Amino acid sequence: MTINIQIILISCVTTLYFILPAYFSNSAGLIFGGGLPVDFGKTDKNGVRWIGDGVTWKGLIAGTIIGIITGLIQGFAAPYIISAYGEYIMTPIITNTTNGILIGFLLGFGALLGDAIGSFLKRRIGIKRGESALILDQLDFLVVALILVSFFVKMDLLFIVLSAILTLIIHLIANTCAYLLNLKDVWY
Repeated sequence: MTINIQIILISCVTTLYFILPAYFSNSAGLIFGGGLPVDFGKTDKNGVRWIGDGVTWKGLIAGTIIGIITGLIQGFAAPYIISAYGEYIMTPIITNTTNGILIGFLLGFGALLGDAIGSFLKRRIGIKRGESALILDQLDFLVVALILVSFFVKMDLLFIVLSAILTLIIHLIANTCAYLLNLKDVWY
């Protein structure tokens, strides 16, 4: 029983570790964003913005760079992680610096692209910026990031489901903490 718990724990940790470039990139896009929106302020025929002011070129570029740097660091750390936990790792891993740069780029850029697609979809169905779209708001970045990286990394269904569950939990905890610290107006 102890080995099963250990394997589950290591699988959760390595899953989170693998998708760190997406998490950091998504956060960096928000932190370093601002400026010119990706949609250049364009609207559809009804006057609704294509994406909105929340997705900017500055955030897209900065977030992608943070994703690449995260992947690069993971690539440097890979030999140590593989030697320590290799037999227990049941999720995709970054194995070297070249692999780390590529995966960091795909996860980082994919996360920001997913966020932009999520904003686009929200505008099309009439949800304004800042309003909640349950599940879409929490997983849009992850879905696109995993789609992009899937062309280079084999992922099984368990990894994808675990990634989604962990992301939903982290999102809920982070937003609740931000709400309790008066950094957000809503807990979700």
